[in-house]
Amino acid sequence: MRKSGYQTFSDFYQFYLSQHAHPTSRRLHFIGTTFSLLLFVTAVLMQQWWLIVLAFVQGYTFAWIGHFFYEHNKPATFQYPLRSFLADWRMWWDMLNRVTGIIK
Repeated sequence: MRKSGYQTFSDFYQFYLSQHAHPTSRRLHFIGTTFSLLLFVTAVLMQQWWLIVLAFVQGYTFAWIGHFFYEHNKPATFQYPLRSFLADWRMWWDMLNRVTGIIK
């Protein structure tokens, strides 16, 4: 029996993208995830471990603003925390690649 209702990550990712259809919501996710990455790297380099907590808080704050004010839906994180976390990074990478053309 499938626990999440999605057999593959690819199936889940299509659902995830459908929950992030508004361009502003996607941009807020991208900004929040980028800030989270920067805070995480800073935490490691400076050995200021409390910044990791701040990275999660501010990352989710940007994302949830997108959901509540633009998407008008409940974040998938509440039902699928791990898959949503991974899908957010995949969406971030896809958006970064679309802008920079890192991968052809």
